[in-house]
Amino acid sequence: MTEARFIEDGEVAAFELSGTGPRPAAVELVGRRARVTARLHGRGRTWRAVLPLRASRWGGPDLPLPTGEYRLWIDAGEADDTGLPGTTIGTTQLPGVRASWDGARLHVGPPVDPAYDSGEGQAALERRYATGRGPLENAVFFESFYGRNASCNPLAIDRELARVAPAVTRYWSVVDLSVEVPAGAIAVVEGSPEWWRARGSSRLLVVNDWLRRRFARRPGQRVLQTWHGTPLKRLALHRPGFDPRRAVAVVREARRWNVLLAQNPYAARILTKAYAFLRRPVWVEGYPRNDVLRTDDGRATRAALGIADGERVVLYAPTWRDDRERIVDFVDPAALARDVDAVVLVRGHSRTLLPGEDARGPRVVDVTGFPDTARLLAAADALVTDYSSVMFDFSVTGKPMYFLVPDLEHYRGELRGFYFDLVDAVPGPVVRTQDELTRALTEVDPAIFAERYERWRSVFNARDDGRAAERVVARILDQGFLDRD
Repeated sequence: MTEARFIEDGEVAAFELSGTGPRPAAVELVGRRARVTARLHGRGRTWRAVLPLRASRWGGPDLPLPTGEYRLWIDAGEADDTGLPGTTIGTTQLPGVRASWDGARLHVGPPVDPAYDSGEGQAALERRYATGRGPLENAVFFESFYGRNASCNPLAIDRELARVAPAVTRYWSVVDLSVEVPAGAIAVVEGSPEWWRARGSSRLLVVNDWLRRRFARRPGQRVLQTWHGTPLKRLALHRPGFDPRRAVAVVREARRWNVLLAQNPYAARILTKAYAFLRRPVWVEGYPRNDVLRTDDGRATRAALGIADGERVVLYAPTWRDDRERIVDFVDPAALARDVDAVVLVRGHSRTLLPGEDARGPRVVDVTGFPDTARLLAAADALVTDYSSVMFDFSVTGKPMYFLVPDLEHYRGELRGFYFDLVDAVPGPVVRTQDELTRALTEVDPAIFAERYERWRSVFNARDDGRAAERVVARILDQGFLDRD
């Protein structure tokens, strides 16, 4: 009978299976966003399979597994003792993770002490840290997409701040320790005492979405809201249908911010009205996250993704939908890769990262969990999107864009609505089906959109000159939000 237990293999958390007789041919843990292959031991009388609860993706470091459920897959080979271990193993605290086995699935979660992993425990930490005690620290608390990754404008600001003011402490909010944080930064897991303390004591918070849970800005604290894209779709107070509770929440959230960053004057006008962010500073400096699009040729990212030199790369990056959890299913990526003779990168929105799972197929690479979208934009030869703000970033490169919008009427008329007419404005083909998309990618000459493309860039990318992070960090330091030394 197969037995299971959790162990520490050196300093690494691991799940160990053991049995009698010949060992199986292969053992794997398979999750939605990661998988692990076991190290096998045994010479015929007994066997062991050790599955580290860590993984590396795209050449990055070994990090604890992402939160989620993992299926145990066993290729028995010549073994006859390879049934699933039926014993339930309760939640166990291990280096970097908490894990449990329920007899059918392995459950992995963030390493938050069980004493705090409850409503009462979090309420106690809120009372202790939300209002803050003691002096503020010369530190920045970064959070990107609710801690699901370390990316976007906060990442670019982190890198520039580390360059010019290395004495500043940099904390990164993460959902778990599978999130890679920049060199020299300190990861703090959401909901842990360290997370509450860092958020409550850092002099500056740099975020790209709403501040979650209770947050009361202390005297001397500043919040820089970078947001995460120039808007096409209606936001906040502008969303269809008036909801009093939503309106109150929007105004309350915006009052937490001291400064708002905008990519361009158009975005500044929209965001200040959508969030009632009136008579407060708006920095129109371009987007720091786009600086790399002026310097990165994408070759390193292609190599990390296993893409050969000379391959055409098409990035499919749709936005999320308010009425579904996972990425839209408007594209068969394997068929698209075959029909346009390209590697297709599939990039789901950050909101689809946790509930979704990786797309698979020949010449298909799911990059939803890839740390930095900007690097993917640099690596792509063409972008396929719909209503995502990624269109305003990719245009920095001048490379072709295609807009697949099968649900245009539903999205525009019921889900969100737009600030301008998509069909009339975008600098690329607008298509409704995958067949139309394939024809556009193979037959349409991008040069016919050159004039429209230049108008687009003059409106949306005038400040995306590769030095946005430099300007933003200079303002942070010049205005005394942080001390350089």
